[in-house]
Amino acid sequence: MELITDPDDERIADYRALTDVELRTRWEPPHGLFIAEGELVLRRAVRAGYRARSYLLDEKRLDQFADLAEGGAPVYAASQSVLEKATGFHVHRGVLASFHRKELPGADEVLRSARRVAILEDVNNHTNLGAVFRGAAALGIDGVLLSPSCADPLYRRSVRVSMGEVFAVPYATLAPGRRPWRRSRAPGSRCSR
Repeated sequence: MELITDPDDERIADYRALTDVELRTRWEPPHGLFIAEGELVLRRAVRAGYRARSYLLDEKRLDQFADLAEGGAPVYAASQSVLEKATGFHVHRGVLASFHRKELPGADEVLRSARRVAILEDVNNHTNLGAVFRGAAALGIDGVLLSPSCADPLYRRSVRVSMGEVFAVPYATLAPGRRPWRRSRAPGSRCSR
């Protein structure tokens, strides 16, 4: 574990300005990363096979997260003041993690393995999207298809509100104008509007 004393330290660049939605949406997907916040969410990401790039902890909670160092990703710790200056908010959950994104399945692949699918169009609020994924998991939805204008399910707020369920429910983003449910549905499934 490495102690960070400067909020501008390049080792924690992944965590800079986390409250700036426009900056984060331009930075995270192109760099193949996403941020998870809170112990439950980051442990669910690890169980779902996402590979950590690094962890950033409140230095007072080092003992609680000592096992994170076993995964090989760097573990950084900082005071609450440094965390707040770097991220732009009070990190009251005590732990953040930067993960590598996985390649998404295609819509056809999601449909082939699903009996119940939620199709979302223009859900561009990250909080609402996270709530939809949490509800989908609770209702036994097997897959989610997103229109191209939907928000990023791996944006920090979406991940947090979903309580990590975005890692459990398979999803795909549709190509503009594409409606794959018209021709490839799982046997025994029904498509209704």
